[in-house]
Amino acid sequence: MKIAIVRERADGETRVAATPETVGRFIALGNTVAIEAGAGALSRFPDADYKTAGAEVTTADAALKGADIMLTVRRPDASLLAGIAKGALVVGGMDPYGHEGEIAAIGKTGASVIAMEFMPRITRAQVMDILSSQANLAGYQGVIDAAVHFDRAFPMMMTAAGTVRPAKAFVMGAGVAGLQAIATARRLGAIVTATDVRAAAGEQVESLGAKFIMTDALKDASGTGGYARELTPEEQAAQAELVAGHIAKQDIVITTALIPGRPAPKLVSRAMVESMAPGSVIVDLAAERGGNVELTKPGEVITTANGVTIIGYLNVPGRLPSSASQLFARNLYAFIETLFDKKTKAFAVNWDDELVKATLLTKDGAVVHPNLIKAAEASGTPAAKPASAPKPAPEVKPEPPAAAAVDLAPPAFTDAPAKPARKPRASKQAAEGAGAEATEPKAPAKPRTRKPAAPKPTTPESGA
Repeated sequence: MKIAIVRERADGETRVAATPETVGRFIALGNTVAIEAGAGALSRFPDADYKTAGAEVTTADAALKGADIMLTVRRPDASLLAGIAKGALVVGGMDPYGHEGEIAAIGKTGASVIAMEFMPRITRAQVMDILSSQANLAGYQGVIDAAVHFDRAFPMMMTAAGTVRPAKAFVMGAGVAGLQAIATARRLGAIVTATDVRAAAGEQVESLGAKFIMTDALKDASGTGGYARELTPEEQAAQAELVAGHIAKQDIVITTALIPGRPAPKLVSRAMVESMAPGSVIVDLAAERGGNVELTKPGEVITTANGVTIIGYLNVPGRLPSSASQLFARNLYAFIETLFDKKTKAFAVNWDDELVKATLLTKDGAVVHPNLIKAAEASGTPAAKPASAPKPAPEVKPEPPAAAAVDLAPPAFTDAPAKPARKPRASKQAAEGAGAEATEPKAPAKPRTRKPAAPKPTTPESGA
């Protein structure tokens, strides 16, 4: 099998879909690998390293000619795929929602498109989860960017000239990106608080040494797939009131509410920004989807009239191109490896495998994913079904975004064994005060019976 990787064409994309490490592993599976010259340059992987790993470094056209698998970070243009083999797999991040036409165009080339962001959240797919691996880096980089623009120190410093108070950081959303942001801010010495509309996130936040805040009016808003459900108007008002009162006291705010395929929910209003002190910094990790902050300008860093800096960088994982590429490439390799027989190393896609069914967008020239078919029909352009389409995965109906939705939550893998619930233990004082009601009654003890001692034999006295 021939595997092809080309340089990413999207503006500002610095990542690459394969590293010298994964190229070597693909070749060990019995494949040949061709990569476009300079594809890994922005990620600090020179062509020489790919050659050493065994790849052919060539032009894009030559790399794609006859390729059976194409690996990509972003959705490629259909015109780029003219030379690939019929039925070839195109695997990577596809961002299909809102781009159904582009996906259909790729499908018409005969390619079978795999959207890695649709990977199901089950145990064996954990290593293939591109959303988690990239969000983790985004949470880290968000705090680093905040530190660069914050004109004061993060940790408390005690010097002969006096004490410098620590920075106060507030993380909105305790998913993968949020938890990494909390951990990074704590490492830098900030006092960290965090909020989330999912009650289960509180324990994770506190385990990292941060304080979890949540309004009493919102018991829990956990939804499906790790996201929050839609809040009621009363819950929205209570959450907004909590955030407004807290955000005015913060130096750093990190917002992480990014739900794939949907506009980012607005969490921070203009009034909230205006309540913050001059020199404060907001990092909006959802800028690529419009932003969580009302004043965010995607792709820009701005300073408001009251001196608050709002950072709206796009493609935040791409600001760490080497690390991001390493993780992304390993995610892709982990999936591709499942398509090969471990003993014979033969390539054979099982179209009924749950991973394939969940991620397959096009096959045999047509769109086959149920969500995209429905979107195409809603737009008035029904997608034709292929003659031998695989059985599609059940339609996933995304829940509407909540008023304080969060970024991708830490994977709650569905086939992992559940831990038994721990029974609460009553305190010693409570048990003593409650008497018999505090403890289970004990069965009466059986009386202990002792066997009669055997009589000692009489012995004649000495001299008798």
